[in-house]
Amino acid sequence: MAFRARIRVRFGDIDYAGIVYYPRFLHYFHVALEEFFEAEVGIDYPAILNRHRLGFPTVHLETNFRRSLRYGDLIDVEILVLEIGRTSITWGYKGYNGKDLAVEGQNVTVSMNMDTFEKTETPAWLIKGLEAYRQRCREEA
Repeated sequence: MAFRARIRVRFGDIDYAGIVYYPRFLHYFHVALEEFFEAEVGIDYPAILNRHRLGFPTVHLETNFRRSLRYGDLIDVEILVLEIGRTSITWGYKGYNGKDLAVEGQNVTVSMNMDTFEKTETPAWLIKGLEAYRQRCREEA
């Protein structure tokens, strides 16, 4: 089963209409991605940034909003690894409120050396972990 992070909609996430302000969904995607690394790859996100000196800036982003969410709602953000390139990773996200799909999206990140801010090859240890996760998801589907 694909990894899911459960996030509660906070008061600061809503707009004047009382629904989640759309950029917050992108924040939810990133929060889930940070939790994914520790749960599925076995290394926490701060260690990737600080110890391995590897960052993942987004270079492309797409999002489709399906349902509005309100203060106090729960969103389960599912992480998918759609494509692994030599220097980039395409991530997929599906956000559910119960069984209802509320938001879905994807982004492309580039592997970046945090000391030089230059694009770098995605390390073999990370590719191995992501490929293992993709395989588990395929087998369970």
